[in-house]
Amino acid sequence: MDIRFLGGAREVGRSAILVNDSLLLDFGMLAGTPPRFPVDTPDPDAVVVSHGHLDHAGAVPALLSGSERPPIHWTPPTRELALTLARDTLKLHGGTLQCPFTETDVRRVTQISETHGYGETFEAAGHEVTFHNAGHIPGSAHVLVDDGETLLLYTGDFHTDDQRLVSGTTARPDADVVICESTYADVEHEDRANVEEQFAQSVETTLWEGGTVVVPAFAIGRTQEMLLVCEAHDIPCYVDGMGKDVTRMLLEHPEFVRDADALRRAKSHARFVTGRDGQRKRIAEQNAAIVTTSGMLSGGPAMTYVPEIRSNPTNKVTMTGYQVDGTPGRDLVETGSAEIDGRILPVAARVEQYDFSAHADRAGLRRFLNDYGDATILVDHGDRCAAFADELVADGFAATAPEIGETVVV
Repeated sequence: MDIRFLGGAREVGRSAILVNDSLLLDFGMLAGTPPRFPVDTPDPDAVVVSHGHLDHAGAVPALLSGSERPPIHWTPPTRELALTLARDTLKLHGGTLQCPFTETDVRRVTQISETHGYGETFEAAGHEVTFHNAGHIPGSAHVLVDDGETLLLYTGDFHTDDQRLVSGTTARPDADVVICESTYADVEHEDRANVEEQFAQSVETTLWEGGTVVVPAFAIGRTQEMLLVCEAHDIPCYVDGMGKDVTRMLLEHPEFVRDADALRRAKSHARFVTGRDGQRKRIAEQNAAIVTTSGMLSGGPAMTYVPEIRSNPTNKVTMTGYQVDGTPGRDLVETGSAEIDGRILPVAARVEQYDFSAHADRAGLRRFLNDYGDATILVDHGDRCAAFADELVADGFAATAPEIGETVVV
């Protein structure tokens, strides 16, 4: 089996892996100015997408801009999420070099899409492929690939612990080779219940003091998790941005969430923002939590809310997710100021960071990999892939960290 890394190797973002020159696993983009895409756009016979986040699915329509029409395989939520991301990218960057596809390409995605549930084996580019629940976001999958000689397990992004939105992965299919994400290979997550309690107490204190809390959150997964947390702690909240549509869509696929009734209650508890007639500026004066995109302050309604609440030290900005280096969210956490709409804005409001990660931490990664002691481990999707691979080697694993563009033969 030949495995070529077109993106996501020794980095977080633009995941893309070509198997046997015919089967493409993911085709994402790395958000930024300018955005970054995989180092090559192949002509695969089939595409399999692990889950619906921008860094894994964001560039999929670009594969259809030529004459080829490879079928795209994913779970039902991943299909809907990828199309939502594609339309949002078109809205933001359509017709520019920052968008590698067109509306026509997005329509083609709907025409050649094939959806599959967990545990259902299907054929793709001459390989047998099976999805297993990865416990990351609704619809996220470990991808098991069998070419008749080698069993490859592509973990995608995964979590071994339960979240309110989805249960942690318990799948451990047999595999000869494991491509394993390593986003949090050097981090031990704090107990989730403790993080949630600290977050709730902080927000409640701010609201009691008369302040407003802006909660930047990824539209897919994190927004719904935060709505569930707010409902559980009876925190008044608004929701804004793409997360509104994603929440509605996920309720159409209840089998892919941990507790559909809880998500319905959370949706009813939150007030959905329309964004009309200066509504956001009025909401920014409310004693409430505002769950809004973007999670890294790189766009979206957060660009209205943060400037509105930034000058009052009673207010708060609570970051809930991973902040990529160079993003406004990372700058805000580290320096107390951020570039928003072309201006460097100091933020007097208190800035807090909470670890609501949907990824396995160091301990979770090791527990997962302990079931693959005899397999070849290829470490990707992380800022310190090589260091983590070296640690695995020291503990007796056959592990390496491929580089961008490298082909590994196993």
